[in-house]
Amino acid sequence: MHLAMAPYTIFMFTLLTFLLSFHGIDANVVKYNVYHIAENHPGGIKFTKLIGIPYTKQLMGKINNYLWSTIFQQNTDADRKIVESVDLYLKDFKGAEGITWWSSRINVSVVYLDGYQGDLKWEFTSLMYHEMTHVFQWNGEGKAPVGLTEGIADYTILKANYFPPAFAKPGSGDKWDQGYDFTARFLEYCDSLVPNFVAKLNKRIRKTFDVSFFKELTGKPVEQLWKDYKAKYAGKN
Repeated sequence: MHLAMAPYTIFMFTLLTFLLSFHGIDANVVKYNVYHIAENHPGGIKFTKLIGIPYTKQLMGKINNYLWSTIFQQNTDADRKIVESVDLYLKDFKGAEGITWWSSRINVSVVYLDGYQGDLKWEFTSLMYHEMTHVFQWNGEGKAPVGLTEGIADYTILKANYFPPAFAKPGSGDKWDQGYDFTARFLEYCDSLVPNFVAKLNKRIRKTFDVSFFKELTGKPVEQLWKDYKAKYAGKN
């Protein structure tokens, strides 16, 4: 009996080893879930007609890969944030286009979708580049300035060429961590000094944040970088 079972036991052990190895290679396969819980709202109807759940899931995967390969340049599981799934909820709420919370949950406002007058699919895609960045970026375990994390999210839509006409022009803004498009343009400038600056900065803010990271990467403190940035574009806006 023991000898008869040996080939089966060896087979099962080999299969288990293969599956474990495969899982290790593929540890960061992310599941994308979309929950449309405002289907009868005018904005929800627009979403169903002009965007749809299949497109949204495909888009989430595309952006995820873009963030890993291009924005953050994270080529191994060890570099990446562990995210098992990203859950997108289309909900009836006011005050924001979208909100990312609980690390990997995104709420998109159907009120906003209903009120948008331009190319809704393009606008939704732009919004998703921003919100998906929040899911996968590091934030110093909460220590990084909100203006910086929001700036990195808008840097993503800038690099992906999904920024709107009203996006801040180079050199605009009052301070480096003003946030959103203003900080995105400053990060773009830092990228021109040090290739892949944003990816390198994101790696440094995995566990904490210190403003000295800017000097470590560029050789200049952030205050000097901001002055140089403003001087470069003085009189051009």
